[in-house]
Amino acid sequence: MKALRLPVLLLLGLGMAACVGEGHPEVVGDGVGDGPYIMVLGIAQDAGVPQAGTRSSAAWEDPSLRRLAACLGLVDPEAGLRWMIEATPDFKDQLHRLDLAYPVTGSPGLAGIFLTHAHVGHYVGLMHLGHEVMGSRDVPVYAMPRMAKFLASNGPWDQLASYRNIVLRPLADGDEVTLSQNFTITPLRVPHREEYSEVVGFVIRGPRRGVLFIPDIDGWKTWDQEGTRIEEILATVNVAYLDGTFYDAGELPGRDLAAIPHPLIVDTMERLAALPASERGKVRFLHLNHSNPALATGGAARRAIEDAGFHLAVEGEKIGL
Repeated sequence: MKALRLPVLLLLGLGMAACVGEGHPEVVGDGVGDGPYIMVLGIAQDAGVPQAGTRSSAAWEDPSLRRLAACLGLVDPEAGLRWMIEATPDFKDQLHRLDLAYPVTGSPGLAGIFLTHAHVGHYVGLMHLGHEVMGSRDVPVYAMPRMAKFLASNGPWDQLASYRNIVLRPLADGDEVTLSQNFTITPLRVPHREEYSEVVGFVIRGPRRGVLFIPDIDGWKTWDQEGTRIEEILATVNVAYLDGTFYDAGELPGRDLAAIPHPLIVDTMERLAALPASERGKVRFLHLNHSNPALATGGAARRAIEDAGFHLAVEGEKIGL
């Protein structure tokens, strides 16, 4: 599977690029028309902003500075369907934002939830589907084999399955899943801490564009060693939401960042600096830790990212696919 995956993705991506042409994708508030789109429902690391215990954060007093955990919504107006990628601790707020953007009948009104892995910021929102809260019925939850086994074998998540609040649906590395006439999604295995499950990113494709979502990865060099280069995957999509947890190595004094591996934003920018502006412009960093200086609008870190031709993800942005 691994040996075949990259060429297939390259062929699909290059074919799509030929159809849509060059330039920045459509990134707007409410003007994506009647076609399928993705919506950014959160850009922060697992704990959001402000994070528990950060008493001095200005975000406690200023709601405009608050950020939800990294999450995407997928909407297909033609089919009347919507999905979420990740079930974060901010699930209720993110579902509400999706309700406001594209209301549907039924509760939660999700045709499925896709999970990247078993770190707390990516799956614990499933609790809201349980009988203590929404009492949902048969919500499809797509997960890799170890992730599905983790949910089915450990409380309280196994209760969601036994009560049929959720139905676990299998994923396999590199295998495309057709969601509707307008959407496909493909999991890509990435190297990251696998204490309880595999870790994946996703490639989401619509009729015109493709989007890459990798909120967590140990590092691009580690992926190189496994036979996949981020530059080659980037060439197959139009927008790439990439792990931007930490801006640089000096961000958490007293903490060993080697114990919480993520590619630093400055290192990702350095690695991709030689790419054409059209390629660099695809990158939109997300999964930002509460300590990340790039969160500050107008700050030096934000300016450095933009001056280098990259971007930060924005909560609420929509990209037509």
